[in-house]
Amino acid sequence: MNTMEPIFLDPYLTHNVCGGDRLVKDFGYKDIGKDIGECWGVSGHKPGECTVRNTENKGMTLSELYDTRRDLFGNVNYKEFPLLIKIIDAKGDLSIQVHPDDEYAMEHENGSYGKTECWYILDAPEDATLVIGHNASTKKELTEMVRGGKWKDLIREIPIKKGDFIQIDPGTVHAIKSGILLLETQQSCDITYRLYDYDRLYNGSLRELHIDKALDVINVPGQSADKVETNDMPANHMNKIYECEFYKIYKMIIKKESELIENKHLFLNISIVSGIGKIDGNEVKKGDHFILPYGYGDFKISGNLELIASSVK
Repeated sequence: MNTMEPIFLDPYLTHNVCGGDRLVKDFGYKDIGKDIGECWGVSGHKPGECTVRNTENKGMTLSELYDTRRDLFGNVNYKEFPLLIKIIDAKGDLSIQVHPDDEYAMEHENGSYGKTECWYILDAPEDATLVIGHNASTKKELTEMVRGGKWKDLIREIPIKKGDFIQIDPGTVHAIKSGILLLETQQSCDITYRLYDYDRLYNGSLRELHIDKALDVINVPGQSADKVETNDMPANHMNKIYECEFYKIYKMIIKKESELIENKHLFLNISIVSGIGKIDGNEVKKGDHFILPYGYGDFKISGNLELIASSVK
């Protein structure tokens, strides 16, 4: 029997202009209003940190645990906990935006990481789309279209459905549209360059745009996003969806008791996105987020569950 414990985390919730109440109704998170846009389920990123719920380190923030017990994370040398896992509820269309890469962020954002991210679609309306990419062929054309407000001509959209996975590299223009619920895995960074926000008011004012920095980092010509369909992946198996420089992403559908091999990751972040069950005797349910620390080893999981897991390379 495994003598180590999963590290369960209490999430951090955010108020957002396009937030709603699905994170309370669907996941059982604390009701802090009708505009909850994001649950930061695995986060050591200030000020939106998670708190350890169990183990001898109960009550510590994830950044405190990472700084003082680096052995639990395989003694990785990232300056802060490297990944940030969110569940996002888009009650309305989110702003059209872009993120910088590490090189640009280090120079222009006080030494921050850049933001490579990916989305797993938890729910979406029929005929749903995401904003991914743009139609400008040169930087000059991009600048003219942005400054001229020619958004319908500029923006590309792609169709998506529940179970799709989309990789968003830095420099990719993107936006989540109304009615979409998704799990986001990203570098630990909260830098967003807002390109367009539909001229709407928030608390009586227009939100800040970041046109110059956005134009600096947008890839030209606009790149397409990698998309993976995951609905036909086998049950009771650790299915790798995607791998890049910053993370590996897995999907697990549990239909019975299974023993899964865990000996190749420094640590493993796990989010329960549907169902109830147990992991090594610990009860888990939809909305739970936890980390299997370094050296945890193989784990037994049972129930009727869907999980999304991530690790660093």
